[in-house]
Amino acid sequence: MQPEMDQLGLLFKAMVFSANRHRNQRRKGADASPYINHALEVADVLINVGKVEDLTILIAAVLHDTIEDTGTTPVELEALFGRRIRLLVEAVSDDKNLPKAERKRLQIEHAPHLSAPAKLLKLADKICNVRDVTQNPPTGWSRQRRDEYLEWAEQVIDGCRGVNEALERCFDQVVQEGRKVLSPEAEDAGT
Repeated sequence: MQPEMDQLGLLFKAMVFSANRHRNQRRKGADASPYINHALEVADVLINVGKVEDLTILIAAVLHDTIEDTGTTPVELEALFGRRIRLLVEAVSDDKNLPKAERKRLQIEHAPHLSAPAKLLKLADKICNVRDVTQNPPTGWSRQRRDEYLEWAEQVIDGCRGVNEALERCFDQVVQEGRKVLSPEAEDAGT
């Protein structure tokens, strides 16, 4: 089998693995979409916005929340998908044992030191998350909390710039659109 076919097979294996691991999870948005949709959307943004063709990065995108959110261990991930993919997933995973404020602070602090592939993952993930927070917000999130999320996401992405202009432009556009949706004028127009 050709190396590219091996990688393509590994991508589909990752999609099935991620779907199984996230099978009982839902996104926080009001529509409670299946969590796997997020992992696939991150990969889609990388391919169709960022024009990323590296299958290793796309595989890591599909798996990016498995360590953080499903109890998958790094050892297990490496055994199934290899060291490079495990390292990429670990690089973008938060330590859920830490308080939320500390995890958010560490994302800002660590972003400039991520590898270029990890920065691509972070960019695509934040694009998808900002869209969700503005267009399909978690139940109970106030406008202020959503605004604060956008500000924090910008701080994280400031440390990821310089790896993919198309993803960076998309992120900036999504934030700008989000700010319009969250503006007091938009809220007044909706009432």
